[in-house]
This record gives sequence, C-alpha cells and structure tokens, in this order.
Amino acid sequence: MNSKSKNNIFLQIVLWLIILAFTVPTLWLFLTSIKTRVDAFAMPPKWIFKPVVSNYLTVLHNKSFMHYYLNSVMVAIATTALGLLLGVPAGYALSRYNFKKKDDLAFWILSTRMAPPILVIVPFYLLFRRIHLLDTLAGLVLVYATFSLAFVTWMMKGYFDGLPRDLEEASRVDGATRLRCIVSVILPLSGPGLMASAIFTFISSWNEYFYALILTGTRSQTVPVAINSFITFEGIRWGEISAAGILILVPVVIFGLLVQKYLVSGLTMGAVK
Repeated sequence: MNSKSKNNIFLQIVLWLIILAFTVPTLWLFLTSIKTRVDAFAMPPKWIFKPVVSNYLTVLHNKSFMHYYLNSVMVAIATTALGLLLGVPAGYALSRYNFKKKDDLAFWILSTRMAPPILVIVPFYLLFRRIHLLDTLAGLVLVYATFSLAFVTWMMKGYFDGLPRDLEEASRVDGATRLRCIVSVILPLSGPGLMASAIFTFISSWNEYFYALILTGTRSQTVPVAINSFITFEGIRWGEISAAGILILVPVVIFGLLVQKYLVSGLTMGAVK
C-alpha cells in the first residue's frame, strides 16, 4: 500500500470520526424523545426499549409551544426575505459600482457582525421600548435582519465579483435596462449564492436565543426560549424537551436538504472569491 492510499484511508477515518461526533448528540436526543421517563433515566443507558410517542403528543398538544413554534417560522422566513431583499442589492452595488468611501462602507457593514450581542442589547431594548416594538415579531425581525444583512451583503458581493461583466454588457447592448439585466441575467446565475445566503440566514435566525430571550415576552416568544417551559419545579421533563428539540431540527434539516446542491456550490464559488 503506497503512501497516497494510506493518507486517503487516514482522511476517511478522520472524516467519519467527525461525522460521528456531530451525529451522536442528535441520535441521543432522538432516542431520549421516544423513551419513557424510566428508560430515559436508566443506568446504564438502555439501547433496546419499547419506543413511545407520548412525548411528541404532549408537545404537539401544547398550544403555547406550537404558538411559539409558529412565531419562529414567521420570524425566520421574514428575516431571510428581508435580508435577501436588502443584502442582494447592497452586494451588487459594492461589486459593480465605484464611489467614494466604498471600502469604508464595506468594512462598516462587516463590522456590524463583530459586535458581541450583549454589547448592543441594551440600546435595542431601550429603543424598542420607546417605539413600542418590545415583544413583537416585527422588532425581532428587524434585529435579526440587522445582523444577517452583513453576511448576505458580503456573500453576494463575493459571488457577483465572480460573474463576468460581459454578460451584463451584452444585455445592455441588446437594449435591456440595468434593472432588467439584474433580474433576467444576474439573479438567475446567482442562484447558488442566494440559496447559501438564505439557508445561513434562516438557520441563524431560527436558532437565535439571546435577543429572543430579552426582547420578547408571552406574545412573540420563539421556540429556543419556549423550550425552557419544560423545566418546571417538579423537575426537567427530558422526554418532552428532547421531542421539542427534534421538532425544532425538522425545518432546518428539510430546508438544508432542499437546497443542498446550491448551498455547496454557493459556498465554494461565492465565499472564496
């Protein structure tokens, strides 16, 4: 066996170990979600047991939790849409136009991702209290879009930089306006970059906890915060928490699978250019 084959085997082993490290927690969460309370606390852990769906039924019949689940769906979709609506034109402008302080503006947009959340939560809280956006879905979408905008802008700028300008010039020669050229030529070619930006914006807003904890209440709470409701004075209801965790994973997994091929090509072509 030559050294190249040995290196390939070693890399495959390392890859499978990494996959295992990421898979085991999710597998453990799923197994706990279909165990009874007794089986969940069994020591040593039971690998052969009678599965139950009572934990899922309890969670699905919890009207408050399902309301918060719907809140998360609406916030994630709205944040993704708003981030793309603002970030795509911004990325195009930074890629195609030359103007004063262009580099400074690009760095300022990027710098919004550098601030730790705890640094800006107090100004957000005071501002939202003044303009009556506390405990509203609109307020949460604005906060999430503020931070996702930098990622979308830079992601799409890198992707637009990789598209030849000749395509736009040819469209302009044929009589297309700048807007028509963007809609008919540039955006269709930017599908992988758009999908990559969308999936990361969706995941970040779906999983966000800190801002949702501080800026929301009983009306606009999201599931990362609402899952705490299964921790009661009687103890931690591990089965229901695990079932809720699996339900939280489902939309992200489905969305990721649907745009998987676009996500990979978007990362490799847009982010590194």
